[in-house]
Amino acid sequence: MTEPMDTLLEARHISKTFSGVPALVDLAFHLGTNEIVGLLGDNGAGKSTFVKIVSGYYHPDPGGELFWKGQKLEHWSVAQARALGIEVVYQERALSEQQSVWRNIFMGREISNRTGLLDIPRMRRETHELMRTAMGFTSLAVTPDSTVATFSGGERQGVAITRSLHFQADLIILDEPTMGLSLSETRKVLEFVANIKKAGRAALFIDHNIFHVFSSVDRLVIFDRGRVAGQFKKGEITLDDLLERLQRVASTGTL
Repeated sequence: MTEPMDTLLEARHISKTFSGVPALVDLAFHLGTNEIVGLLGDNGAGKSTFVKIVSGYYHPDPGGELFWKGQKLEHWSVAQARALGIEVVYQERALSEQQSVWRNIFMGREISNRTGLLDIPRMRRETHELMRTAMGFTSLAVTPDSTVATFSGGERQGVAITRSLHFQADLIILDEPTMGLSLSETRKVLEFVANIKKAGRAALFIDHNIFHVFSSVDRLVIFDRGRVAGQFKKGEITLDDLLERLQRVASTGTL
C-alpha cells in the first residue's frame, strides 16, 4: 500500500540476516516529512539494525526496498544517505571532543573563502550565532573556540543536533541521546528534539527510557524479533497501556 505523498522515508520488505540469524524479517515502515517517531523494543528487537540500514551502513537482504521522498534508492551507502539529508546523532560518537565547537559544527563541511583557504572567521561567526540562538549558551565564558570536552552530555548532544539542523538534514536519527545524562541535561536534549519538530524536520528517536520517548514523539513503533509488532499515534495509547503492551511483547511476542 502506497503511503501519502508527504512520506519522507518508506521501507518495504526489509530483511537482514547475519550468519543465518535473522535480525529483521520482512519489515515495513514509513515516516512523514515532519514526524517524530519513537522506536521501542527490547535489546535484539532489530532497532539498531534498521537504523544502520536507513543510514546506509548496512544493505538490506535482496528484495528489500527503501524509498526517499517517493524515489527508490539504489546503491545505498552512508555517503548517499548523508547527501540526501539523513544524519545520525549517536550518544557517544556524535562529536570530536578534543576539537572546538566551530570545528565540530563545520567538520567535513568547512567553508572556504575566494582564495580557497578556510574561512575561519566566518565559521566562528556562524557558530557564535548558533550558540546564542539555537544551543542556548549565554555565558561569555563559552565561545566558538571552547573545547567540546568541557561541555556536559546534554550540551554535546545539543551541538550535534544543532549541526544537523544547520545543514538542513531532513531526517535526524537520535540513537540513545539521553543515556547517562542527568535530569536537567535530559530535559535540554528533549527541548532539542522539540526544535526538530518546530523546524519542520523528521526524527527517529531510539531510547530505552520509554518516558522520554513517549513525551517527545508523534507516533510509536514497537519492534520485536525483527518485526514491527505494533504502532500507535501518541493520542491512541496511554503511557500505562504502552508499558503493559511492551511487557507483553517481551514475554509473549504479541501485543
